[in-house]
Amino acid sequence: MSLDFSLYRNGKWDDGETFTTAVFDTNITHNLNDLADAVGIYNALWRPEENNFIYAKDIIPVVDKGLKELKDNPEKYKKYDSPNGWGVYKDFVPWVEELLKACKEHPNSKIETNR
Repeated sequence: MSLDFSLYRNGKWDDGETFTTAVFDTNITHNLNDLADAVGIYNALWRPEENNFIYAKDIIPVVDKGLKELKDNPEKYKKYDSPNGWGVYKDFVPWVEELLKACKEHPNSKIETNR
């Protein structure tokens, strides 16, 4: 089981018709949800719609703070590594970095998740 996290933006064709397109798509194992919760980013990433996070810009401060915490205290968070190797700190940090970068590049994009 995994989390699909996407950012979408709206646009208009020359004829005035609107469209929606994905500007970012990523996926991560649910085995990391306890780690995400411990660092304070679970609600922003796994359950944004339940926490009034609609646009990428809404989660930037939360994810930025969580990423800093992850990097500042690796040993504290490595204890959440999944014993089966599916969902470990060393994979989570670059995933969060990539997601945060996409949010900063597309701050007005809508968040969509699938769990």
